[in-house]
Amino acid sequence: MKNSIQLSVRSLKNVMWLFCLALFMSCETEPVPQEEINAADLGVKKNHNVVDIVSTHMNIEVQSTIPSGWTTFRYDNRSHNPHFVLFDKLPDGKTVEDSKAEVVPVFQEGMDFIALGEWDNAFAAFGQLPAWSAEIIYSGGTGMLSPNHISEITIYLEPGTYALECYVKNSEGVFHATSGMITGMVVTEDENDNTEPESTMEVRVSSETGIQLDEKVRPGKHLIKAFFEDQTVYSHFLGHDINLVRLDENADLDELNSWMNWSDPTAFMTPAPEGVEFLGGMQDLPALEGNPNSHVGYFDAHLKPGTYAFIAEVPDPMSKGMFKVFTVPSSR
Repeated sequence: MKNSIQLSVRSLKNVMWLFCLALFMSCETEPVPQEEINAADLGVKKNHNVVDIVSTHMNIEVQSTIPSGWTTFRYDNRSHNPHFVLFDKLPDGKTVEDSKAEVVPVFQEGMDFIALGEWDNAFAAFGQLPAWSAEIIYSGGTGMLSPNHISEITIYLEPGTYALECYVKNSEGVFHATSGMITGMVVTEDENDNTEPESTMEVRVSSETGIQLDEKVRPGKHLIKAFFEDQTVYSHFLGHDINLVRLDENADLDELNSWMNWSDPTAFMTPAPEGVEFLGGMQDLPALEGNPNSHVGYFDAHLKPGTYAFIAEVPDPMSKGMFKVFTVPSSR
């Protein structure tokens, strides 16, 4: 019985990952031709301490190989749409090309059927996912980031091959990944010798207790430690992450709450809800198992006085304690 349950969970993870791949391939409708993209022109640095990731349209540009260990990634979203970058550790022997050919199209087909209300056909489409997709490990990444914003994260990466993707949908329901927003990166056995950074505040994420943070958040620059106490599979086939958003007086909290569900054919589409400024965060990390660094990630934030929220990309985050609104005061 235990093995059957584990197999079912792995199958759900398979479906959720494939959905992510297909989703991120539709970040926009007119991907920039690769010949027009030059990593040097985009400012991508080959630096073992800070690795730059740049998006100018439906693309993710990053150096192809880095050493393993604690690594800081600086994501510069120069496009006109909100994006994130999820790091998917692929099973041994699999590449991004395998994901593009076997996973992304399946998720797009499934999403298209969902939009038509044909759930039986959608699940039949998802059933075409390759068995190896269940072995993908979500390994963090930058949270949702509004256009013309920059965010930094620090995560611990094990050696292996990773797919970097965004699966926000465009206004026609096409995943950004479907439109080309997926790329590959190899993490080598060589270690970079970087040490774990020191945080200024901490948030904890759990399927049981939701998002927990310090009662009083001080203004200023912060390095926020995201601690994933557990991980699970929700009804949209994925786990939980954490995103930082600034809310202005026009923000509709109910609209944002509904928008954070990619499996809703009317949600998780560009443009983002009015009055919402995404400032980054941390994508799905696994629960504590194996490497003790796997469930912890760090992201930067410059908190000015105002109203903010931490929110997870799960169906109805309010009901799960994963939509936490807080105020940053004008003084410490």
